[in-house]
Amino acid sequence: MTLKIKIISDLETYAVRHPVLRQGRPISDCAMEGDKATSTYHFGLFREGILSGVVSFMQHAHSDLSYTHPYQLRGMAVLKNRQGKGYGRMLIEFGERHLVQHEQIDGIWCNAREIAKHFYENQGYAVFGDTFIIPKIGLHYQMCKPIL
Repeated sequence: MTLKIKIISDLETYAVRHPVLRQGRPISDCAMEGDKATSTYHFGLFREGILSGVVSFMQHAHSDLSYTHPYQLRGMAVLKNRQGKGYGRMLIEFGERHLVQHEQIDGIWCNAREIAKHFYENQGYAVFGDTFIIPKIGLHYQMCKPIL
């Protein structure tokens, strides 16, 4: 089995974002603020040449965090029939390594869905601040990870 992670475009992420994160909604709902910024990175994990997982990292500060060079992790998704194989972990680790090598970065934060909280904790992220609800999506936790 061949796995490869590489930089992809924001539009390429839709093939995974849509069925996993925006199912039943218009494809245009896959667009995220910051997708097209020059400082944003989109990574895709390909299994046997087929895009199976995606994650995006966007340079974006959070008012409750003291990071001086933060990135926000967004749009993390692995196709349902590929989940549970470690692909999400691989994508995050690859993205973090890439950011450390190519950017000044001292922390990453994300808004994690309730069902993904433990996944992010296993990747070294910790809850901070209050939970909140995103309409049509559900309960979210704010999570962060310092990058040393």
